Amino acid sequence: MQRTEIEWTDGTWNPVRGCSKISPGCKHCYAETFAERFRNVPGHPYEQGFNLRLVPEKLKEPLAWKRPRRIFVNSMSDLFHEGVPFGYIAEVFDVIRRAHWHQFQILTKRAERLAELSPQLEWTPNVWQGVSVENADYLHRVDCLRQTGAKVKFLSLEPLLGPLPNLNLSGVDWAIVGGESGPGARPMLKEWVTEIRDRCAEAGVPFFFKQWGGVNKKKAGRMLDGQTYDAMPLASLDSKADDNLK
Repeated sequence: MQRTEIEWTDGTWNPVRGCSKISPGCKHCYAETFAERFRNVPGHPYEQGFNLRLVPEKLKEPLAWKRPRRIFVNSMSDLFHEGVPFGYIAEVFDVIRRAHWHQFQILTKRAERLAELSPQLEWTPNVWQGVSVENADYLHRVDCLRQTGAKVKFLSLEPLLGPLPNLNLSGVDWAIVGGESGPGARPMLKEWVTEIRDRCAEAGVPFFFKQWGGVNKKKAGRMLDGQTYDAMPLASLDSKADDNLK
């Protein structure tokens, strides 16, 4: 498992690498930027840059990690990318079923394919399924998420590129909000964030504010109205995993 600075998980597992852009939130993809640095570097995991490819030798890794952890699945890809065969997705879900002591966080922008394949997948309680929504044009992804059999359903509203006045939190168990970071980062307005925070409070949905983002995200921090918001679903592990990753 790879260590990560992502605030809402303990580590990452990438049985798929690479992806392709599908909506405005992909414009400054951190995973693509990272992967392309190593294109044509012999022997590097990203020797092929951000080209989509399966990594079957990584499939069984979580079974060897004995301490329970929250694991972000395919931080460097999208499990429901049209180039990933259903059979391979099913293999990923089978490993998740077998590694029942972990919680697996899956995030996709391909919400339509997620909904299409959902009836054929085994939704064990340790699967947290999420969709990314960057602006109001993509709120339909939340409707697709509601159609799935996932026991824990969450939203990654990041990078938040516009207000979401019609956000329906019915059936949603968790919401993460964050601004875009890095060179060329597009702005996120405070009122967009507070509207979502207040809507979550009204609906009883745990709210996690990840970052303001910007060119220097560490300087911008993650305080909102003088406090941090780190709420997690009730199904969460009791405490953050330590750094002794196996």
